[in-house]
Amino acid sequence: MAESVIPVDPANPGQVFACLGFMEVAEILCGPVEGGFSRTLGQERFLLGSTRSEDPVLDVLTFLTKAEVRVATPDRQNASFGKALFKAHAEAYPPGVYPYNQPSKQDRYPAVLVSGQTMVVIDHWADAARSDAMKFWAGASGYPGVALTRDALALLPSDPARMRLSPFAFSAPQSSSFRFDWRRDYVPIDAGFSPNRHDGITMVGYPVVELLAAIGLRYARPAREHRLSYRYTVWEERLPLSLARAALGASQPLWPGMGHRRFRMTLSWPGQEGQAKCITRVDEETPA
Repeated sequence: MAESVIPVDPANPGQVFACLGFMEVAEILCGPVEGGFSRTLGQERFLLGSTRSEDPVLDVLTFLTKAEVRVATPDRQNASFGKALFKAHAEAYPPGVYPYNQPSKQDRYPAVLVSGQTMVVIDHWADAARSDAMKFWAGASGYPGVALTRDALALLPSDPARMRLSPFAFSAPQSSSFRFDWRRDYVPIDAGFSPNRHDGITMVGYPVVELLAAIGLRYARPAREHRLSYRYTVWEERLPLSLARAALGASQPLWPGMGHRRFRMTLSWPGQEGQAKCITRVDEETPA
């Protein structure tokens, strides 16, 4: 099995979710994969293995650089998003099998990444089957997840090799995001000022993390304690995708003796309570 290796920070929840996103996309592109976290001589890494690809990480990055964004709508009609100045082509579902409840607002429409015959769905915010959509950004005023997806894709370089050695380190000025990578976010009262009030300041974001974290949450969630606190697990074994999904939010190892580390992420309100949330603190809680 060929193996790709990338650096990762387990204390960055977005990067952990993005590792699962790498597995999700790689399994679509390359067939069955395995992935897991590793610590060697103080270096934190994520290992992604495939029997059908020499470099599944590069395959995923190549897909992202070539993909276009479409929207999944119940009526198979294209959608226009006024505030985002964006019109997205609809991805057709057969009549009568739209897999989501009728969204109450357009910001809830799922996004679909399409390149050639390959489609990857980003829909964690539209999943009515779960109690927590983990929608950290404030979209009620009209900025939808589909547009955030488009914006993040537009920041990627055309050459995926530029991101290959350290995908999660790739950065670019980013005015809005899914808020999964806490390196970009802030709470104005804690920071002492609000960059939004200064035209010359644009926050630097991490679009690879944001995109793949959103993809990684399609079939998995960290364990929610309450709306401002979650726990997640980093697994130190090579797991197939089905078990990696389960491991992310598991409170105990999947089997006795399985290597794992537990983290708690704490969120806060950067603005009005009940709207956008951002990650403000991460603590490791792995038993000694």
